[in-house]
Amino acid sequence: MNAILDGDCIKVMNSLPEASVDLIFADPPYNLQLKGELHRPDNSRVDAVDDAWDQFSSFAAYDKFTRDWLAAAQRLLKPNGAIWVIGSYHNIFRVGAALQDAGFWILNDVVWRKSNPMPNFRGKRFTNAHETMIWAGKSEDSKYTFNYEALKALNEGIQMRSDWVLPICNGHERLKDDKGDKAHPTQKPEGLLHRVLVGSSNPGDVVLDPFFGTGTTGAVAKMLGREFIGIEREAAYRKVAEKRISKVRKFDREALQVSTSKRAEPRVPFGQLVERGMLRPGEELYSPRGQIAKVRADGTLIGTDVKGSIHQVGAHLEGAPSCNGWTYWTFKQDGKKVPIDVLRQQIRSEMAS
Repeated sequence: MNAILDGDCIKVMNSLPEASVDLIFADPPYNLQLKGELHRPDNSRVDAVDDAWDQFSSFAAYDKFTRDWLAAAQRLLKPNGAIWVIGSYHNIFRVGAALQDAGFWILNDVVWRKSNPMPNFRGKRFTNAHETMIWAGKSEDSKYTFNYEALKALNEGIQMRSDWVLPICNGHERLKDDKGDKAHPTQKPEGLLHRVLVGSSNPGDVVLDPFFGTGTTGAVAKMLGREFIGIEREAAYRKVAEKRISKVRKFDREALQVSTSKRAEPRVPFGQLVERGMLRPGEELYSPRGQIAKVRADGTLIGTDVKGSIHQVGAHLEGAPSCNGWTYWTFKQDGKKVPIDVLRQQIRSEMAS
């Protein structure tokens, strides 16, 4: 694990163990079909993508290539695995159809809106200010990872949308070769991969990038405590990626933890607090309005005219159809009223350690 493999991505993927990968991030050739050089208004040459790896003889040839690498990816993913594929208008629609034909189940298309896009120098079309990512489960039945609360936290408490505004890779992040030129023409920003990996994988997961380039996926995966496998046939890119990843420091265990849904946390019955002596039978609990209920030996509560669970008694007192008893009730500790949920979180922290 944590390896950069040399060779054709399809052959290498077919040589790896079946169902051994949790997540795939793929940045395949876009098949840009560039014809001739591109120049700025001052006649300086634009360093566009004109490498051999992005050139295909026809759409049919590109489609066959796409179907072949997607079939290899489908074989490698675990049953609950997922894939991200990024592309531009040149290829993403063809890739999307091939994904569905291969049995993947599309979950979202995410638009990466570039805050600093390259202008359209010829002035004959709109500025290409975005790329599209497709996120898909291995199948319709896949129980894919989605860290909803973590993405919400990244977005200052607001549900993450499917349009992401992030800058293109430039400045200190843009890798250069020995000549001072771009090491790779389509290097993706680490911020993009950070969001993808935090949102759709967990520490310890195996992440595969079959078009590894200069190793953005590997660098972010290592930082976030994921295992990675990169496949790259170009020796120059592998050299840059190896050097880059060797300098990356993995976050410590505490820093790797992310916000989780309350539903994902271990269930703690209220009765467990009583069994462990954290609350004693006969001890009084207080509602927000000062009403009192007593704890019983079986973990239920009894009030003046009601008995039942912490949730049932709370709902009765409020005249409501339901109530979250954990946040509703308090107990006295050192003369102060403390939410009973503090005791539940104490047990949960012990379970996680």
